[in-house]
Amino acid sequence: MTLRDKRDIPVSTTNRASLDRLEQASELLHGYFNDPIAVIDQALAEDPDFVMGHCFRAGVLATTSDKQFEPELRRSVDAARGLSAKANDRELRHLAAAEAWLDGDMARSNQLYGGILVDYPRDLLALQLAHVEDFFLGQSSMLRDRVARVTGDWDKDVPGYGYVLGMHAFGLEEMGDYARAEERGRAAVAQNPRDPWAIHAVAHVMEMQTRLADGVQWLTERADDWRHDNGFAFHNWWHLALYHLERGEADRVLAIYDASIRPTRSDMVLEMIDASAMLWRLHLRGIDVGSRWRSIADSWATKADYANYAFNDAHAMMAFIGDGRRAAADELLATVVKSAAQSGTNGMMARDVGVPVCRALSAFGRGDYATTVDLLLPLRPIAHRFGGSHAQRDLLSLTLIEAALRAKQDRLARALLSERIELKPQSPFAWELVARARDLAGDKPGATQARGAAQSLARPRPARASA
Repeated sequence: MTLRDKRDIPVSTTNRASLDRLEQASELLHGYFNDPIAVIDQALAEDPDFVMGHCFRAGVLATTSDKQFEPELRRSVDAARGLSAKANDRELRHLAAAEAWLDGDMARSNQLYGGILVDYPRDLLALQLAHVEDFFLGQSSMLRDRVARVTGDWDKDVPGYGYVLGMHAFGLEEMGDYARAEERGRAAVAQNPRDPWAIHAVAHVMEMQTRLADGVQWLTERADDWRHDNGFAFHNWWHLALYHLERGEADRVLAIYDASIRPTRSDMVLEMIDASAMLWRLHLRGIDVGSRWRSIADSWATKADYANYAFNDAHAMMAFIGDGRRAAADELLATVVKSAAQSGTNGMMARDVGVPVCRALSAFGRGDYATTVDLLLPLRPIAHRFGGSHAQRDLLSLTLIEAALRAKQDRLARALLSERIELKPQSPFAWELVARARDLAGDKPGATQARGAAQSLARPRPARASA
């Protein structure tokens, strides 16, 4: 008899041990803990015909956005395809979605995983994989709405409900609904304190609202829930470092970087992205990061001969520019240009955003700030097309503003900063940039006033009382 999982979804197996392993691996995946692949591999070693095990493995490998895992992803897809006669409807659709991702058509894969959720709204794996793809595709509204579509079929008594709340919280935050996002994220954490994605969703709210003391408190008080044996911990450390960077506490940022964001050399792309992004933010501020660029550039050098995802390529470019590797930067740009000529989702991302971003970063590295401005300014309405969060893509805005200041384009710099102050009036760094722009324009009283605001806002303040 076909078994059903904890959410009453049929699975084409009669092997209870295999299903139990899948449940165990799924719990690890949704919380980003330990190694879900190792657990599902144990199930497949004991039961090679476990179709959903192969589909699960394929989905997890696809989310790495790293071409080095493509052979293993293909092996999982092929194994599931070979067992398709035994698969049920949902599993065949999981297979088709993973196969589309493997073939480079992430948009199609995203549609297929979304289609599964229409008929199986409690399929938590399909929801998480579609959610990750919505993130990679820069589909902010779908980060919110796709989760909202299934919430009517979930409640607190359904296993995994907290993870659904956490995903919805992140989608709400990306759509600027900060109050509801924080409420939903806190509800998720109340359901499951060890949900680093929900914790991270609330951290995003505090980042966007420049609630620095609240953010530091939120992450540090819950650190024991997310920092141990967790594959997402480096990203929450990155968020903690952002709060300290906003205060101008560069020494604290570097300490977090060395201890937790990149304590050892890692060739995992998602970790490398955060390392590059943090060093670039420091670079924009003129802060010497020593030999740290060399380590991250060495890691990107092992992956720079292919362009798999434009968002990743941009962060590789930051590392090469930061470490002064002009030849590597030029070679990477040529690879991204070739990618832009191809079909598939990444071809679109590279054409629309990846190539101009990489060219802009390269120009910045040469000191050609006017060209950087010319390339980045038109991207602002479409930068979401190559994925990431608002907090991550903010690096493009910061680079644009810095380039405008260095190119002595004071009117543009003031316009961009007026916009930024409207969004983040409590940002000490924004006011520091305003002071530089007013200096450039010869407005000494305005510059003095802006610096006073920056200094006042940078002073540590008590966190709000927790709700």
